[in-house]
Amino acid sequence: MKSVFRPCIDLHDGQVKQIVGGTLSADSTSLKTNFVASHPPQYYAELYKKHNLTGGHVIMLGRGNEEAAKLALAGWDHGLQIGGGINDQNASTWLDAGASKIIVTSYLFPDGAFSLDRLQNLSSLVGKDRLVVDVSCRRVRQSWFVAMDKWQRITEMEITKESLHLLSQYCSEFLIHAADVEGLCQGIDEKLVQKLGEWVTIPTTYAGGARDLETVDRLSNGKVDLTYGSSLDIFGGTLVKFDDLVTYNASVLAQEV
Repeated sequence: MKSVFRPCIDLHDGQVKQIVGGTLSADSTSLKTNFVASHPPQYYAELYKKHNLTGGHVIMLGRGNEEAAKLALAGWDHGLQIGGGINDQNASTWLDAGASKIIVTSYLFPDGAFSLDRLQNLSSLVGKDRLVVDVSCRRVRQSWFVAMDKWQRITEMEITKESLHLLSQYCSEFLIHAADVEGLCQGIDEKLVQKLGEWVTIPTTYAGGARDLETVDRLSNGKVDLTYGSSLDIFGGTLVKFDDLVTYNASVLAQEV
């Protein structure tokens, strides 16, 4: 087992952007943006489809991104996951719109408290195999706690082996943004990646500060995949080349066949 690259399309105000995750807020007055795409969302979806980069996700960062998200999903029908404001009322609609899976966070934490009932109900509604739980987090001293509402609100759920085991009974994947390093291009949260490698038992994708896929592979023993954002050349970055990741993923796939 080896870690692989998983692509993303982050949407803000209807555009593909790369944002410093910790600066997202309700009023956007402190928002720091690293990149705004000149291409429409479907351009990236079609690019990922062309190179068979499976397991990618579209994230709607706030309101006003629904039409852009639909364009992205249309670019690769049932090839991308969708997250951002997903709940029991709209989950099936997004699957019907072409999402391969739905990604959920805030809906599971009414008033910041985890609701097992909501997770069970959503899992029953869409099916465990089409549900991804986003356990994006922020550091609290030496621990990590799930963060919601654009990663600004800390929930009561600590990320541990036990909590991940509980969640994994009702979903097929985890997505985890390390919000404290998201968009900074200064390196991953190595301790978190190492712990995820020890704890997770289902496919897991990490995002936040990524510059080096090999480090994630080593620290997680190949159990955690990686999303690149601001460091990637297709998003204006200079540290990582998209073509190199395509080659890497193809080589891993060839070895597994």
